[in-house]
Amino acid sequence: MRRKLSFKLIVSLTLIVVMIKSIFGFITLNTQQSHLLDTMVLGADQLSKSITSATWQAMLDDHREVAYDIMTKIAEKQGVDRIRMYNGSGDLTFSTRSEDAGVKRSFNSPPCSSCHGKGAVKEQLTVDARARISDSPEGFGTLSMITPIYNEPACSQAACHAHPSNVKILGVLDVALRTDPIAEEEASIKFQTALSTLVQTGLIALCIVFFTRFFVTRPIDELIAGTKAVSAMELDRPIEIEHRSQEMDELVSSFNTMRERLGDAMDKVNQFTQGLEEKVEERTQQLKAAHQKLLHSDRLASLGQLSASVAHEINNPISGVLNLSMLCQRILKDDSLPPERVPELKKYLNQISRETSRVGRIVSDLLAFSRRSKPQRANADLNRLIQSTVSLVEHKLRLNEASIQFNLQPDLPLIPCDASQMQQVILNLVLNAAEAIQPAGGGKVTVSTQINSRKDAVELIVEDNGEGIPEENLDKIFTPFFTSKPDGKGVGLGLAVLYGIVEAHDGHVEVKSSKGLGSTFTVTLPLAPATHAEARA
Repeated sequence: MRRKLSFKLIVSLTLIVVMIKSIFGFITLNTQQSHLLDTMVLGADQLSKSITSATWQAMLDDHREVAYDIMTKIAEKQGVDRIRMYNGSGDLTFSTRSEDAGVKRSFNSPPCSSCHGKGAVKEQLTVDARARISDSPEGFGTLSMITPIYNEPACSQAACHAHPSNVKILGVLDVALRTDPIAEEEASIKFQTALSTLVQTGLIALCIVFFTRFFVTRPIDELIAGTKAVSAMELDRPIEIEHRSQEMDELVSSFNTMRERLGDAMDKVNQFTQGLEEKVEERTQQLKAAHQKLLHSDRLASLGQLSASVAHEINNPISGVLNLSMLCQRILKDDSLPPERVPELKKYLNQISRETSRVGRIVSDLLAFSRRSKPQRANADLNRLIQSTVSLVEHKLRLNEASIQFNLQPDLPLIPCDASQMQQVILNLVLNAAEAIQPAGGGKVTVSTQINSRKDAVELIVEDNGEGIPEENLDKIFTPFFTSKPDGKGVGLGLAVLYGIVEAHDGHVEVKSSKGLGSTFTVTLPLAPATHAEARA
């Protein structure tokens, strides 16, 4: 999970402070420990020299018991472990501890090794060379300080126990001090150092948190709020921060410059978009006008094909009416009507009425098809549209020796469509089917309607057993001005207009065809919500 910058900054700075304080605490602790040790060594040296000074006169007067008594009294003081005295041969001559009696030290072991180590015997030693730290048999630490007892002239010339003047060192005084106080002091220093480091780290961490939030978190939050406003396209709102700094001011200035440039760019984009929308609307209106002209052109082409068929359909009943009217004239002689011929006259009049009604129906269907009206959608009965449209091309079908068969679902729901445009779809499909079977010398055209399997659309199926469509032409048949008919037989607009009408009705067209076996066109038209619900019911 990603962490905030302030959290990372606080943690990083706090860890750095902890590391620095720990390092300096460790250095300070070691320094204080070294200082304590130096102080204790100095104290041990001073104590050792004080003992030699206090016992000098007694030793000079050969009052050894007095000197030993002084050392015993000093050894009883707190912090003194023991006081021992060795002669120049390493023999223990005195110890404040009775268990040390009879101990003899070799020159290679403490405290003799300090002077009798490797090389020549050292007569002068530094304080550090005379001090040593060791563990007592009881298990506590001790700091031992040896002080050489020099053969001073007063000793070498004394009558009581004179030593030869060539002997420089008579022996050593070994004073052992307990290191418990320094260990306790070190523990106290460690605790104080740790506590001080912890408190200082905590205070510094609080300061880091405060200043980070004040100088980093708040400006960044304000900057983020400003950038979110920019991302929400509130480009008229300048980015401002309260807790400012040079870097933040430069960043805010950059963001404001970007905001202004983005605003200018958006204005240009909006102007371009508006202009583009106007051009698109203009082109759309032009396309709609062109589409309407295309529909009208296809309708005129269809009317041209219907002219011969309609003329023949009208000619037959009119010829019959003419013959029947001549028969009626023969019956009516000298403005009189023979009573016995009244039934015959009524029969002829009924036939005239039927034939004139037939002509009127044909003309009405032709006018309904050819009338150019504003496209509008309304619920329409697809079966009735099929029957009225096919009646216009019955003569054309007979000329092509084509029989037509209807498989219309009787309970077909109404569909929302432009009835005039849907007639054009039906007419194009039926005429194409009739022309497809003409080379074979006749055939059958089947027109079917049904509800699809999902009950949400109506299907119009026109099937013929004509010559079929070559497979290489199946992807081109809906292309405007594409035709496989001979010159003068078509301009390739019928199926293109049909496709456009069906697409405009939110439907689709499917074609299945096999060379020599015929073709099947399936037009799927969606149902209106209300009609759909009725169809399901």
